[in-house]
Amino acid sequence: MRIAAMLDTDGSIDKTIERATRLREMGFRSMWSAQVFGPDTLTVLAVIGRELDDVDFGTSVVPVQPRHPSMLAAQARTVQEAIKGTLSLGIGLSHQVVVEGLWGISFDRPASYMREYLEALAPMLRGESVNVQGKRVTAVSMSPLGPKETRTPGLLIAALGPAMLHLAGTLSDGTVLWMTGRRTIASHISPLIREAAASVGRLAPRIVCGLPITVTSDVAGARARVNEAYAIYATLPSYAAMMEREGAKEPADVGLIGTKAQVLELLDELRDAGVTEFSGAPTGTSDERADALDAMLEYANRT
Repeated sequence: MRIAAMLDTDGSIDKTIERATRLREMGFRSMWSAQVFGPDTLTVLAVIGRELDDVDFGTSVVPVQPRHPSMLAAQARTVQEAIKGTLSLGIGLSHQVVVEGLWGISFDRPASYMREYLEALAPMLRGESVNVQGKRVTAVSMSPLGPKETRTPGLLIAALGPAMLHLAGTLSDGTVLWMTGRRTIASHISPLIREAAASVGRLAPRIVCGLPITVTSDVAGARARVNEAYAIYATLPSYAAMMEREGAKEPADVGLIGTKAQVLELLDELRDAGVTEFSGAPTGTSDERADALDAMLEYANRT
């Protein structure tokens, strides 16, 4: 199981470069960044990736509704050309409250929309021409979009339900998860996506798991801090469904919280559940965050 760090891209690009450089100097060779309401993550990663050697970057995740697949393919291929590592393009459907409430775009039949989107995006990322005439997505390209010669970025989907896991397994390189516990990954995520990939002869899918991580002797205080920081996720239907499946009542129940020894054991459990890459979001006091990063690197160095 590879160990990665979540890279906060809020604030100035110079500050983000400083954060990424510190993580690189510590020993991290993979970093993942969310696309929320701050700077455009792909643009920021293109800049950072020109500054750092031997670091892979990923998005977790870019919402698809505001970006036509041809535009996103051209952007991702351009970022891949710009950076020195490898780009993993993680995409997702966002949430109904955002898509309809903030963007005014229909959230109807999201899995069907994602299928059409992927049928256009995946070949475009490979530099192929496409002609997709779907009910929701129309996409036509006659030649490679973006740079004509570049490595194909990885493609992962934020997939939680059976329909989305089937799409991730059959049409992409895997899934990128957030706020999904290790028991749910072992019993639900991993079996379904692996079965889907095998059904079409694809390689074993990547399962990238992002979770809060806190190394502390004050477990009660740390749990309170995690619950405060990530309270919104318990209110979003897709994450709430995964928490219910896990038997979790609050975000801290799926986080990695405890002493270093306990956190290292929890990382082992994620690996055994089928996770191929863990992307940790250190949470808590400055000491707790620093100790979490140290624990992640210790785990990376011993496996």
